[in-house]
Amino acid sequence: MVHAMSLRFDPISEARKNWGQAGWGAVDAMAAATSITRAHQILLGRINAVLGPLGLNFSRFEALALLRFSRKQELPLGKIGERLQVHPTSVTNTIDRLQRDGLVQRVAHPTDGRATLARLTPEGRKRVEAAQEALAKIEFGFSGLDVRALNRLDTDIKQLRQQAGDF
Repeated sequence: MVHAMSLRFDPISEARKNWGQAGWGAVDAMAAATSITRAHQILLGRINAVLGPLGLNFSRFEALALLRFSRKQELPLGKIGERLQVHPTSVTNTIDRLQRDGLVQRVAHPTDGRATLARLTPEGRKRVEAAQEALAKIEFGFSGLDVRALNRLDTDIKQLRQQAGDF
């Protein structure tokens, strides 16, 4: 996929050079942060391009996948937010959209009157399976990187996540 505004130079390398010449600190960290931010934009663009025709985006896909892998294909909304590491408002909005599309349904928690469960519907299961296949075909946007590079990325970023208290 060619970006519409493709440049003849790497703007992050140029920024690295400019920061270094200006004597600004944390040049390597700036370059890494900027690279990760740009890579995130690229990946989300690729991922959402294949999920869009399925009526999904990445956050909706993540919620469906989480439900698909839960034992009963249902979870309390609070648990969904916890597992996806998102704010309760984001979970509510995501589940609202998925419910409107008939992919999940809200049901009362059988033992906790304060909690609501999101339950995957048969259509939701079909949709998440189709989305998984579409994402696997594009390797979640990482087409062209070999397994070693992917594992190195995962390991390096996992260290950052662990230091941030993710797990």
